[in-house]
Amino acid sequence: MDLIKVTIDGDEVMVAPGTTILQAARQLGKHVPPAMCYYSKLEGSGGKCRTCIVKVTQGSEKDPRPMPKPVASCRTAVMDGMVVMNETSPEVMESRKGVVEMLLLNHPLDCPICDQAGECHLQDLGYEHGANASRYDFPRRKFNKIDIGPYVQLHMTRCILCYRCVFTADQITDKRVHGVLGRGDAAEISTYIEKAIDNDFSGNVIDVCPVGALTDKTFRFKNRVWFTKPMNAHRNCENEKCSGKVHLWTRNGDILRVTARKDQWGEVESFICNTCRFEKKSATDWVIEGPAEIRHTSVISQNHYETTTQPAVVPEKPSLHLGGPIKETTYLKK
Repeated sequence: MDLIKVTIDGDEVMVAPGTTILQAARQLGKHVPPAMCYYSKLEGSGGKCRTCIVKVTQGSEKDPRPMPKPVASCRTAVMDGMVVMNETSPEVMESRKGVVEMLLLNHPLDCPICDQAGECHLQDLGYEHGANASRYDFPRRKFNKIDIGPYVQLHMTRCILCYRCVFTADQITDKRVHGVLGRGDAAEISTYIEKAIDNDFSGNVIDVCPVGALTDKTFRFKNRVWFTKPMNAHRNCENEKCSGKVHLWTRNGDILRVTARKDQWGEVESFICNTCRFEKKSATDWVIEGPAEIRHTSVISQNHYETTTQPAVVPEKPSLHLGGPIKETTYLKK
């Protein structure tokens, strides 16, 4: 198969035909647009949130005309010789700022009490592209609270309608019982006549949700993620569809929650069953592999050490205050 050349923010990458701009940027490893609805493991995802928009300044080598307006990189296939601007385009950055403002119109300021805080993609977007103040003066959407089961907590006011949870239930569970009800401003994630979501893999909707709309009831208000230490672990699960490979979020030796492992793009590597996620909270249930790799830009990396180096010894020096000589200091590398 002949590879085709794509240029993203001045850097060239060779990709296979049919690759989208977003996938090409991920292969390049930089200039990657944010994505709130696209999920590489969910067929049909993408094209909902518009946060991944980019500017195509050259359609291809054969037809160098630019595309007339920003396009969704998760849905636009590359062509040979295509030139794309993401971070280097003021138009894209301004457009993305408007998209983030739109997503935040009805989103409550729940970050101090939300269990997703610290690992929320919308928090990252708001920090990078959000405005200092909202221009929205109208009443925000409100929804009646419903109970969708013993394990998953639904906060519809936080939902951005990315459809990830719907695609997840469609593709990895035997029968989906929830979906998007209503249209336009009244659209919401719900179940018909408040039926409980009780499938063996229903807990995976928590992992794919980019915001705090779907959270773990067994972890609800128990701790903050940056106070916990994620560990890689696995077990031989009785469910043949379950990989058994997880992250254990621990504090003081207690397992507070269990999640599926995620890759560098925040996507689940392999889905796990509800038994592993909700019922196996003892260290004896798991084979601990070691600390999980956390990006240094994440707040979860605070006080989290993967490896240590030989401590550097600072020699004693005359004190500049009345407290005596400065004591030796050791350092740990994150």
